[in-house]
Formats: sequence, structure tokens, C-alpha cells
Amino acid sequence: MSIFDILRVRTAEGYQAIRDPRRQAVDPKFRGIPRLDQAACSLSESCSGVHECARVCPAAAIGFEPLSIDLGRCVLCGDCATACPVEAIRFSGEHRMASSTREGLIVKSGESVEDWPARLEPAGREILTILGRSLKLRSVSAGGCNGCELELNAAHNVNFDIARYGIEVVASPRHADALVLTGPVTRNMAPALRDVWAMMPGPKLLIAAGACAISGGVFAGSPELDRSFLEEHTPDLYLPGCPVHPLTIVNGILGLLGRTKAGILSL
Repeated sequence: MSIFDILRVRTAEGYQAIRDPRRQAVDPKFRGIPRLDQAACSLSESCSGVHECARVCPAAAIGFEPLSIDLGRCVLCGDCATACPVEAIRFSGEHRMASSTREGLIVKSGESVEDWPARLEPAGREILTILGRSLKLRSVSAGGCNGCELELNAAHNVNFDIARYGIEVVASPRHADALVLTGPVTRNMAPALRDVWAMMPGPKLLIAAGACAISGGVFAGSPELDRSFLEEHTPDLYLPGCPVHPLTIVNGILGLLGRTKAGILSL
């Protein structure tokens, strides 16, 4: 195939990568940041003293007074919205769910979905000065289902193309700037996680991707887990989801690097 044949194919294909991952619409079936209505919940007599949404939640992610959902635990199954008789819980299509703090993942009634991206703050200036505009990732699957790993791989495909921003996964921890943790951290994977972190040169960042990594997810409290690493090391970025959507990954990491500001996506 000549260079002219290649150019003809490329011209016919057009530009495939998503131009602006912040504004890209997702599938209507996607469940993003929930919209909560405390007033409707308080007035409901259908629950008869037992909140059906909390009863069906597999991750114990729902709280009351005020009505809230912890995205660090939520697996976005949507059972709570289906069970609620007054539609006090509805899910938006907002995929920009990343947060710089664990507390920032708790959605409360009355909060604006549109203001959510403000919960994501860039890493410290000192570390960003050293890392520059690129970021090399080392992924550790600590006992998960590999769903989040598949989405991390998808973030590198031709549609999401996170590599165009200088962000990519590397094979060796010694070449990595950030560790992407997935899975609930089982006892047999805890030593491997510590070894990978120890081999990474500083300064380095820690990213918790998925409900399992953030809180243990549906496995929280299991005696087969050893989450002491996360008690000693606080993540710099939380990416909620089960699994994490590629756009949540792309937007979250770009925000961590301070490359989304004032409506402009910095290439």
C-alpha cells in the first residue's frame, strides 16, 4: 500500500478521536452523577418506615438526613432509582465524576450536577513542575474483576485516545509517575501492591479507580481484604464507577494535571 492509498483511507475515515472529552455525550443508558430530591423523599409514605432504595442497594451507598449517595461505594446499578416510589433518586448522564478527595464523592440532595467538576483540583504545583505535561501510569489490579482495567485500556483506543495528551500505561513501575489502583485489594495482592509502589520513583501519584479500589465496593468488610496500604497512602485522585467510564478516566487525569481550565482543554 502506497502513501497515497493510506492518505485516501485516512481521509475517508475522518477524525475518529473525541475532540473534547469534557463535552462528549454518552449513551443514554449510562448512569452518572445522581440527582437527589430530599423533599420528595421526606414526603413519601410509600416506604412505610423502610427505605426501599437503601434495602436494595448492594453497596450500602445511600444515606439519609440529608438524602445522599456515596459514589465511592455506589456501583451505579440503578436499583435504588427503580425501587424509589417517588423518583427521589434519578441518574444523570454526567460522566465527569472524579474528585480530589474522598469526601467529594458524596452526593447530597440539592447539589448541582453541573458544579461537580469543581471538586477536582490539580495536584500540587511542585509535583506538576517535575512531571511536566505528560504522565506515565502503572496499573495494579488488586483482586478486581478486570472491568476497570478494560475501561483503562479503552481510554487508549482511537475514540478516547488519552495518549494524545502524553498519558499512557508503562510496563515497568520504575518508569511510572502514577499508580492506578483497581480492585478491592485482596490479602494476596496487598504485598504486590506495596512492592510496585516502592519501586516507583518519587514524586508519584496514587489514583484509585472504581468503587472496589475506593472503598472495597460490594466486598467492603470482607476478611479476605487487606486495605492497610490505603490507610497509609491517600489517593490523589478518585475515579468512581463500576466499572469506570473511559471519559471519567480521561477527564479525571487531565484535571489532576491541571489541564482543564476556563472552558479550555489544554493539549
